[in-house]
Amino acid sequence: MKKPIILVAALVAAAAAFSPFAQKGGSPESRPVSPRGPLLAQEQALTSLFESAAPSVAYITTERLERTSFFTAEVAKGAGSGFVWDSQGHVVTNFHVLQGARGVTVQLDAGQRIPATLVGVAPDYDLAVVKLSQVPRDLRPIPVGSSKELRVGQSVFAIGNPFGLSRTLTTGIVSALDRHLPTSEYREISGAIQTDAAINPGNSGGPLLDSAGRLVGVNTAIRSPSGGSSGVGFAIPVDLVNRIVPQLIARGKAALPGIGIRAVDPMIVARAGLTGVVVADVMRGSPAAEAGLRPVDRKTGEVGDVIIAVNGRPVEAMGTFAAELDRAGIDSTAELTVQRDKKERKVRVKVIDVQR
Repeated sequence: MKKPIILVAALVAAAAAFSPFAQKGGSPESRPVSPRGPLLAQEQALTSLFESAAPSVAYITTERLERTSFFTAEVAKGAGSGFVWDSQGHVVTNFHVLQGARGVTVQLDAGQRIPATLVGVAPDYDLAVVKLSQVPRDLRPIPVGSSKELRVGQSVFAIGNPFGLSRTLTTGIVSALDRHLPTSEYREISGAIQTDAAINPGNSGGPLLDSAGRLVGVNTAIRSPSGGSSGVGFAIPVDLVNRIVPQLIARGKAALPGIGIRAVDPMIVARAGLTGVVVADVMRGSPAAEAGLRPVDRKTGEVGDVIIAVNGRPVEAMGTFAAELDRAGIDSTAELTVQRDKKERKVRVKVIDVQR
């Protein structure tokens, strides 16, 4: 009965005899760590930038009520990024991060999640502001730079929460400037920054920084067939952010330049072989009405006025038209080049805030 036990013991002893550690009398010792010199200057600058900026970056989670059937619905969670704007606890992010949310929480650095309330939204600029219900004592607003100083080729850095992975740093360069980003109601953001810094789902609303650690843009979109980072990301320029955010904090919405018209769907205009903004309706008492702009005839469908330029700059569709009005500024007077019955004329209209 004892032979199997004796045989096993003999096999274990034999294996131990051939073990590479048998002759050394136990487990091997760890190899000593080789010392290294200081980080390279570029590495030191990058780690310093991250350590300084990361506490200002927010991890935003949202809750939405999504209908699953005609009778039922469930709470769906979303995530995005943002950044601290001021010492009062205002946090900036993208509008599309918060769209439809019924609950918002914000986590700063590695701290606790803080409930936040919505302060204001600007869908046409894809920007939104929330306010923390509890303001930490060590709250650190992000330094603000200028996007008009940017040059193609300079280094930029994105910090955010791609795929829910918080405090993620990616690096790249300014790939191009003055891009156009479609937003809502056929409008678009002009002057957008294109970068090859990796931007993925969850990065939306996070900061794009220059090498001085200053905010130069708000990461908002990628262009990719697969939906993942493909080397083409876009950010809202900080000069626009610095104009819109104070308005959202003060009154919950941003001024929206217009002249009092409603435009025909750009896809319909393109199918008709036309270029420009086809006037669909003119609001009574508006600058457009005072300038005598003529809309589409509802009975015959005959096209009235087509706006083809603003202040001498060509207008291809509603997006570029809105961008040119934005460039002109509210309360300014803009010169429109208008085409009617294949004849061009110029009219002057006042640019107003259509949100008032």
